[in-house]
Amino acid sequence: MSSAAEAPVVQTRRDGDVLVVSINNPPVNALGQAVRAGLLAAIEQADADAGARAVLIVGEGKAFIAGADIREFGKTPQPPSLPEVCNRIEASNKLVVASIHGAALGGGLEVALSAHYRVALPAAKLGLPEVSLGLLPGAGGTQRAPRLMGVKAAADLMLSGKHLSAKAAQAAGLVDKLAEGEDPVATGLAYVQELLAQGAKPRRTRDIEIADKPAALAELDALAAETAKKSRGLFSPLKIVECVRAAVELPFDQGLAQERASFMECLASPQRAGLIHAFFAERETAKIPEAKAAQPRHFSRIAVIGGGTMGAGITVSALDAGLTVTMIERDAESIARGQANVEKVYNGLIAKGRMTEEAKAAIMARYTPSTSYDDIRDVDLVIEAVFEDIEVKKAVFKELDRVCKPGAVLATNTSYLDIDAIAAATSRPQDVIGLHFFSPANIMKLLEIVVPAKVAPDVVTTAFELAKKMKKVPVRAGVCDGFIGNRILAVYKQAADYIMEDGASPYEIDEAVRGFGYPMGPFQVTDLAGGDIGWATRKRRAATRDPKARYVEIADRICERGWFGQKTGRGFYLYPQGARVGQPDPEVLAIVDAERAKKGITPRKFTADEIMRRYMAAMVNEGAKVLEEGIALRPLDIDVTFLSGYGFPRFRGGPMKWADMTGLPKVLADIREFAKEDALFWKPAPLLEKLVAEGRDFDSLNKSAA
Repeated sequence: MSSAAEAPVVQTRRDGDVLVVSINNPPVNALGQAVRAGLLAAIEQADADAGARAVLIVGEGKAFIAGADIREFGKTPQPPSLPEVCNRIEASNKLVVASIHGAALGGGLEVALSAHYRVALPAAKLGLPEVSLGLLPGAGGTQRAPRLMGVKAAADLMLSGKHLSAKAAQAAGLVDKLAEGEDPVATGLAYVQELLAQGAKPRRTRDIEIADKPAALAELDALAAETAKKSRGLFSPLKIVECVRAAVELPFDQGLAQERASFMECLASPQRAGLIHAFFAERETAKIPEAKAAQPRHFSRIAVIGGGTMGAGITVSALDAGLTVTMIERDAESIARGQANVEKVYNGLIAKGRMTEEAKAAIMARYTPSTSYDDIRDVDLVIEAVFEDIEVKKAVFKELDRVCKPGAVLATNTSYLDIDAIAAATSRPQDVIGLHFFSPANIMKLLEIVVPAKVAPDVVTTAFELAKKMKKVPVRAGVCDGFIGNRILAVYKQAADYIMEDGASPYEIDEAVRGFGYPMGPFQVTDLAGGDIGWATRKRRAATRDPKARYVEIADRICERGWFGQKTGRGFYLYPQGARVGQPDPEVLAIVDAERAKKGITPRKFTADEIMRRYMAAMVNEGAKVLEEGIALRPLDIDVTFLSGYGFPRFRGGPMKWADMTGLPKVLADIREFAKEDALFWKPAPLLEKLVAEGRDFDSLNKSAA
């Protein structure tokens, strides 16, 4: 007796003169070894069957084929390879049709491109998103897509990693026919019969000639230059352009050989390891201990307290998630400003043609501005987003405690403050949680969910459910000054300050950090966020700072002059006439020189590599302390925090993954070396020492925490 679990993942059946080949490998029909072998066998079977005139390839369940099985990456490849399967499909002497519903992505689209004809159902989405994993299409995608949709359009599709709707795919030439209905088998069979009635023969993508090759090559030259600029140190984008160029210049089989060689290079690249780690890590952060213990509470109506930049961004995120939002501000003038801040986001989308006035009106119908706390008696969840001052926040929470219904979730959006103390201002600490949004909150992906001591497990799962609805990447954090991200940021920012005082200019440090792959350096970020914010934090911490700890006063000198960055026209950089990009300021360099002289520091030269070794060692060392204290559940939670909220280069996988790829013994040796200059700051984290002593890496802690 065979169970469904033992049924082959690729099944064939004859429907008249058509061999129907269906892939059933839940959840998304990924192209694992069994699927590849099954497809190959099915095509062999069709070619040997005199009664079969055509082959129809379909996916069962919700997708055609959503791509390769990326869990196989890095393991010994098992035959048949996907290129072999695609070439065999294309070579079939029977008419081969792919009927696409749901996702046909990566290797899934490559299978469809090797069929002779393609029909798509309305909900189909097609794409070659390998670039987001540091790869390129490796089964003929870079050779077949340009032949079907044109060279520039195919290269753009691969470089962006974007998905095309069925309609867009047909307009682009990837799909031959759009069909109504929801059944890919019935749709596919109807299309096959239509083709057979027309006397259609196998039409192989490989045989299509690329038109106007000189024009196509000129477009690729321009694209290569643009890609080199935009992809900052990324390996696979330029390889994609090279492979598409091969499709134009070389015979098909030689182009395939070049694609395969480039694919293997990408596979061996540390960037691929970093990007795949990032991909899986973002899916792991939602796996939290509380999820086993409790279901989320129901919520549909929420309140946002505060209508400033942050409150408005959170409101937009909630409205976009389909929730009903009441915004509270202290007076009529403030709430009018809050409403204007929300509308500004939607008006911007209307101006860009990305939203209609009607769609905006429908969204704003779920928004209520108010100046009275009594209007939020019935909401299910409140997010406070007022000024970052603990007394102000405690006062708000006393008021929320008074008006909110029992069981309402009370959340504070804070970057640093003690959420246990805020919860203690209420009679219901079990309902209080931290939701640290990143600005602009309607765009930034990261949401740090900060779990205070007395919170109920179902409040934590509710916060994760809210993140899911808002399409945020959630990370669970414990309570400490700065939680995961800002706590670690404060330390590597300190390291940057020390490097600056010891001899590198802020501009050299920013340049080194950008060279590593960040979009901006730390001093540019300070200017963008506003130097006064960090200044306020430093003043707040002054009383508890270790008097023996080294303290760099350069940023304070700059703030004392009222230079807070972009908003004041100067900070570490000058921003003449409201410029968005800063230019170096000789007066800032003079302040740096004066501070060095005051401390008797003789400046020395730093290479970009020396700057980054210190910058990253500080980040990793503090990350290890955050792990040890249980502020982060796993190293991957730290990685995702920095990838999603702090601009850490995705291809490096996050700071802890970077440390693993660099080698923990090397990172620890650097820290010990730097400790000779400053033993207090460069004190190695005991966890880092323990891992090195045991010959383990951070990733071993991801596995044990799963």
